[in-house]
Amino acid sequence: MTADELVFFVNGKKVVEKNADPETTLLVYLRRKLQLSGTKLGCGEGGCGACTVMLSKYDRFQNKIVHFSANACLAPICSLHHVAVTTVEGIGSTKSRLHPVQERISKSHGSQCGFCTPGIVMSMYTLLRNQPEPTIEEIENAFQGNLCRCTGYRAILQGFRTFARDGGCCGGSGDNPNCCMNQKKDSNVTLLPSLFNPEEFMPLDPTQEPIFPPELLRLKDVPRKQLRFEGERVTWIQASTLKELLDLKAQYPEAKLVVGNTEIGIEMKFKNKLFPMIVCPAWIPELNAVEHGPEGISFGASCPLSSVEKTLHEAVDNLPAYKTEVFKGVLEQLRWFAGMQVKSVASIGGNIITASPISDLNPVFMASGAKLTIVSTGTKRMVRMDHTFFPGYRKTLLAPEEILLSIEIPYSREGEYFSAFKQASRREDDIAKVTCGMRVLFQPETAQVKELALCYGGMADRTISALKTTRKQTASFWNKELLQDVCAGLVEELYLSPDAPGGMVEFRRTLTLSFFFKFYLTVLQKLGKGNLENNCAKLDPTDASATSLFQKDPPANVQFFQEVPEGQSEEDMVGRPLPHLAAAMQASGEAMYCDDIPRYENELSLRLVTSTKAHAKITCIDISEAQKVPGFVCFISAEDVPGSNKTGIFNDETVFAKDEVTCVGHIIGAVVTDTPEHAQRAAQGVKITYEELPAIITIEDAIKNNSFHGSELKIGKGDLMKGFSEADNIVSGEVHVGGQEHFYLETHCTIAVPKGEQGEMELFVSTQNTMKTQSFVANMLGVPANRILVRVKRIGGGFGGKETRSTVVSTAVALAAHKTGRPVRCMLDRDEDMLITGGRHPFLAKYKVGFMKDGKVVALKVEHYSNAGNTLDLSQSIMERALFHMDNCYKIPNILGTGRLCKTNLPSNTAFRGFGGPQGMLIAEYWMSEVALTCGLPAEEVRRKNLYKEGDLTHFNQKLEAFTLSRCWDECLASSQYHARRSEIDKFNEENCWKKRGLCIIPTKFGISFSIPFLNQAGALIHVYTDGSVLLAHGGMEMGQGLHTKMIQVASRALKIPISKIYISETSTNTVPNTSPTAASVSSDLNGQAIYEACQTILKRLEPFKKKNPTGTWEEWVSAAYLDAVSLSATGFYKTPNLGYSFETNSGNPFHYFSYGVACSEVEIDCLTGDHKNLRTNIVMDVGSSLNPAIDIGQVEGAFVQGLGLFTLEELHYSPEGSLHTRGPSTYKIPAFGSIPIEFRVSLLRDCPNKKAIYASKGVGEPPLFLAASIFFAIKDAIRAARTKNADCKMEKLFRLDSPATPEKIRNACVDRFTTLCVTGVPENCKPWSVRV
Repeated sequence: MTADELVFFVNGKKVVEKNADPETTLLVYLRRKLQLSGTKLGCGEGGCGACTVMLSKYDRFQNKIVHFSANACLAPICSLHHVAVTTVEGIGSTKSRLHPVQERISKSHGSQCGFCTPGIVMSMYTLLRNQPEPTIEEIENAFQGNLCRCTGYRAILQGFRTFARDGGCCGGSGDNPNCCMNQKKDSNVTLLPSLFNPEEFMPLDPTQEPIFPPELLRLKDVPRKQLRFEGERVTWIQASTLKELLDLKAQYPEAKLVVGNTEIGIEMKFKNKLFPMIVCPAWIPELNAVEHGPEGISFGASCPLSSVEKTLHEAVDNLPAYKTEVFKGVLEQLRWFAGMQVKSVASIGGNIITASPISDLNPVFMASGAKLTIVSTGTKRMVRMDHTFFPGYRKTLLAPEEILLSIEIPYSREGEYFSAFKQASRREDDIAKVTCGMRVLFQPETAQVKELALCYGGMADRTISALKTTRKQTASFWNKELLQDVCAGLVEELYLSPDAPGGMVEFRRTLTLSFFFKFYLTVLQKLGKGNLENNCAKLDPTDASATSLFQKDPPANVQFFQEVPEGQSEEDMVGRPLPHLAAAMQASGEAMYCDDIPRYENELSLRLVTSTKAHAKITCIDISEAQKVPGFVCFISAEDVPGSNKTGIFNDETVFAKDEVTCVGHIIGAVVTDTPEHAQRAAQGVKITYEELPAIITIEDAIKNNSFHGSELKIGKGDLMKGFSEADNIVSGEVHVGGQEHFYLETHCTIAVPKGEQGEMELFVSTQNTMKTQSFVANMLGVPANRILVRVKRIGGGFGGKETRSTVVSTAVALAAHKTGRPVRCMLDRDEDMLITGGRHPFLAKYKVGFMKDGKVVALKVEHYSNAGNTLDLSQSIMERALFHMDNCYKIPNILGTGRLCKTNLPSNTAFRGFGGPQGMLIAEYWMSEVALTCGLPAEEVRRKNLYKEGDLTHFNQKLEAFTLSRCWDECLASSQYHARRSEIDKFNEENCWKKRGLCIIPTKFGISFSIPFLNQAGALIHVYTDGSVLLAHGGMEMGQGLHTKMIQVASRALKIPISKIYISETSTNTVPNTSPTAASVSSDLNGQAIYEACQTILKRLEPFKKKNPTGTWEEWVSAAYLDAVSLSATGFYKTPNLGYSFETNSGNPFHYFSYGVACSEVEIDCLTGDHKNLRTNIVMDVGSSLNPAIDIGQVEGAFVQGLGLFTLEELHYSPEGSLHTRGPSTYKIPAFGSIPIEFRVSLLRDCPNKKAIYASKGVGEPPLFLAASIFFAIKDAIRAARTKNADCKMEKLFRLDSPATPEKIRNACVDRFTTLCVTGVPENCKPWSVRV
C-alpha cells in the first residue's frame, strides 16, 4: 500500500510531508526539518513544558475553530493532518515586532536563562487566544504544565497578571485577603519604585492575531478518508469511521490506539517499547460524542480530558447540587491531573485503558460505578467499572480486538455523597502516591448506609476496591463506630509489604485511612445540614478544617530596592532595574543555545553507553546488534583514545571505563550514527556482560566499610571539654540532608567540529567551565591546548551542574569527532542527564551541642559525612565550605567540626548552588531549633541571642566587618509582623485540629570567594572599533544570572558611554584564556573588576584626545586615536587580594567578604495528608549597592525557590543496588508555579555599600538559597503544634525531621491514631524499594 501525504500548517505556511514517519515527533520535525529552533527539548516526556506549541484545528463536533496548547515532544507529526501549528517564532520577533506576551515576560524580568521562556510564552499565548481577558486563576492554571528553574516564577506571574481582568489593583473592593489595602500600614515606608512600568506595555489586540489557514477551513465539510503513514519501523493508520476502526482492530488485535500519545510516546522513548502498528481513532464521531442521558453524561473514549472537564463544569453550574457529587470528584482530580498541554490531547479512554495502578481517575470511575461501552466487530457490551475490570497489572477486561467506545459518568442521587482525594509530592502535574474515590448512599432521609464504595490507586498493582471492608458496613450508621470499623478494616485489607514498589509504605497505608477520615467528616458536614436523627455523629468544629479542599489565594508580592542617587546621569545604568539584555530574544525563540546551532552538512550524532551495574568488572562488550541499526557509523571506547584516558579534576576518573565500572551510569563507550534516533537504538543494542562486585551505596555503608576519599577535614577553636562541662544542658542527635538534582532546563550539550589541521578542533558546549573543557579535551586527544577552541554563547541554566561534569560529555564527543573526522553532536536526554551527571551532596551530621538555660550556646561538635560518589571531583572543597558555614551566624566559643567524604558507587556528586553551605547551615539551624525547644524559649529570641556582632571572629578566625546581619534581622522581624502573626498562628492552631500553621525566621551568612585562592582571578578583553562600538569579552558564562547584562552596565559606567554601544558576543578560550569557572557567586566581582581595569587602560590612551577636544564625542575621540595609531584594544586582569586560609593553623582569610540575609516564612500543613502550603515569606537581603536590582531580586527569588525545592520537595530515590529511580520530571519534582509563597516579599537592604567589590555591589547567586530553610523550620514548627495536641503519644519535645520535608515525612511526623495503626515492621532480609543515600 502506498503511504499518504501529511498536510499541516506551521506559522501560516503549508507543509506537505510525503514520507511521514510515525516515530517523528513535532518537536524533532520543527527543529530539524523546518529549522525552527525556538521550541525547546527539556524533558521529552511532557513534564516541563519547554516544547509547548499551540495547535489549532476546525473541530467538526463543535463546529468551530479550537486552539489548544500541546507538548511538541510528545505529539507525533502523523496526528497533525489538517492541523495548524503555531510556534513561538510565529507570534512575533525582535526583528519585526514582539507579541505583547513576549514583550511583557521580557520587560517584567520573567526570563533568566530563557530556555523555558518560549514554552511559557506559548502557554500564555494560547490562553489569550481562547480568553483575551483571563482571570488571575486562569493564568495560573495555564502554567500547570510549565517548569522554570531560574526565576522562582514570581516575575513571570507578575508580568502576565497585567493581562488579567482582575490583575490590576482591586481598588479595595475585592475579597482578596492579600489586597494592599488590608496590609497593616507602615507609616515610614514610602511607596518604592517598581521593577517595571506596565504603562509602557503594548496593549493586547485580539484582532491582530494570525488567522486560521483558509485552506483548512474550506476542508471542514469534505468527508474524511482513512490515512496511512509508513515509517522505518511503525505504521500509522488514521481511521475515519467506527467500522474501519473495528475492522482494523480485528485484523491487527495487537495494534495500539493512540490519541494524545502522552502514554505510548513515553513508553516508546523511555521504555524502549516498539509498537509496529498504531491506529488513531481521534476523527471518529462516535468516539468524540458527548451525550447527556437520563442516568449520567456519556463521553466518547477519544474526548480529550480538557473537554470532559469543561462539560462537567457546566453540569455542576447548571444541575441541582445533589446530582453532581461524582462530577465534582472527577473535577477535583482533573484540577491537579496534568498541565493544559497534556489535558488538551490526552483522551479519557486512554486514561482508563492504560490501567495505571496509580491512575487518578479510575478509582473515581470505579467508586461511582461508571458504565463502559465496549465494542468489537459485531459485538457491543456494557460493563460497570468494578473490582473485576482490572484483572492484573496494566490489564483490563477488554479482549484484544475490542475497543472502549464510551464511558458514562453517573449523576449522583439524593442521599448519595462522593469525594475524591489524591496526595502527591507536588500539587500541580504530579503522579499520585495514593489516590481514591469514595461514595456512600444512605437509606432515604437517614444516616444509615445502603451502599459504600472505597476505591484506591497506589495501593496495589491495579486500581482496587476495598470490598471486604465496605460490605460489612451495609445498614451501619454514619458515626464513630463505623469510622473505627472501616479504619480497622482498611488497615488489614490494604496491606503493603515493606518492599512494595514505590516505597513509602507506612505513608501510603496511613493515607488510605486519612482519606477515609476526611470523607467521613465531609459527609458528616453535609448530613449535618439535613438535621437527621440521632444515629448520626455531629461534626466537631475543630475537625472542620479537614474537610476543606485545597484552595489558594491569588499571589501578592512586593519588591523593595533603593533608587539610584539623585544626580546620577541618565546614561549611567548601574543600579537601575535594566531587563536582561537577551530577554526579548529569549521570549521570541531567537536566542541561540548549543543545540540550536544549525546542523552541519555531514554531522553525526553520539549517544553514550553507560553501566547498568553499580560496581562490576566488564567481561564483554558486544556491539553486533548496534551495528545492524541503520545509519550506524562506529562505537568508541577507551581503546580509541589517542592521548590519555585519565581525566577529572584530580585525575581520578576515566574518559571511558576500562575493565571496571564504579557506578550505574558510568560511561563505558558511545555509539555514533547519522541521527539521534538511530543513536538511541544503537546504544540499546550494545550488550555488556558484567561480573558483579560488592557495592557501597549509602553514607552508612561507607562509614561501616571505612570507604572514604582522602583524610578527615577539621576546624576547631576553643576548649570543647571545658565548654561541655560548663553547659547547663547538652543535646545530641543526627540529621540527614538529602541530595538534589540540578534540573537545568537545558541538558548537557556539545558539538565538536574537527578542523583537519594540526589537531585543531572547535567545540560548542553548554558549560560553566571553558578552561577545563579545553584542557580535558586536549589531554584526551594528546594535543596542546592551543589547538582546542571552546565557545559558549549562553547556557540554559547551570547551577553548578555544568562546572565540571559537562566535561564527561564534551570529551566523549570530541573523541568521536576526532575518530570520524566529522562534526559530532550530543545533547543528553533528561533521563541520561539525571543518571550520569551527579547532583548536590547528601549529608549526614552527628551533632552534640552544649548550652546555658538562657539559650546561649557554649559548645558544639559536629561530624559531617557527605556522599561524594565514585570520584573526588569537587567534594573536598564542598566539605570545606560546609565546615566554614557550620556556625551559620552564631558565635560559638568552643567548637569542633569534622568532615569525611564517603566514597560510594554512585555517580560523582558535584557543585550545586551553595556548594556545601546550605547543608552546613541547615545542620546548624537544626540543632539551634532544638536548643530553643529544650530551653522552652521562643526560637527567635534564642537565635538573636547567639548572633555574631560587628568585629567578632568566626570559628575560622576571620573578622566580621561591615556586619549588616542585625539590621537585616530587625527589618525582617518588623516587615513580617512576626510577633503579631505568632499569636494569630497560636490561635489558628487552637481552633483547627487537622490543619496547623508554623512560623520561623532564619538568618544566613555566606562567604564570597572560591575557597581555593588562585581561582579568584579573571581576565577581560575590550576592543573599540573605529565607529565607536565596543566589543567586550570576559571569562564568565551567561547562564541566566544576567552576568553579561551587569558587565555591560559596568563597562558603560566606566567608559561613560551608553549601553547600546557595547556588545558581548560569547565566552571563548581564544579571547580570554585560563578562566575560572563561572561559579561561587563571584563572577560579577571578578569579571567586573577586570573589565573596569581594561576600560581604565582605554581611557588613559584616549586622555590626550579628550584634552585636545574637550567638547567632542566618544566617536570623535576614538577616531582621532585610531588616526594617531593608538591601540584601541586592551586586556584587564584582577585577582582578589589577601586570601589564603590554612587548616593547619586555622588562620588566614578564606573569604573576601560575606553576604547576609534573613527570611521569615509561614506555612500551613494538612496533618492528615502531609500536604503543605507556603503562605508567606519575607526576605531582607544585603547585596551591597545593587548593580541591577531587577536581576538581584530575580536571583534572590530564584535561589529561594530552588532552596524550597531542596528542603521540601525534591527527593532522589535510589534502588538498594544503586540505580536511580527518579530520572525525569514525572518522578522528580522541582517547585512549580503553585509552590511559591502566596505572599512573597523581597527587600534589598538600603545604604550598605560593600567597599570590597565593583561599584560597591555584592555577590548574590548562592547566598539567598539557604533562606528557604525558613520554610523547612516553619513546617517543623507546625508539626510540633500537631504533636503537642496528641496526648496519647506522650510526645517528647524533640523529634527528628530529615530534609526534604516531603508530604511523607510531614505525615509520618504528625503521629496520631491513624499512623499508629499503620506501623509496618521491616524483616531483617527485606530489600526496600529505595534507600536513602
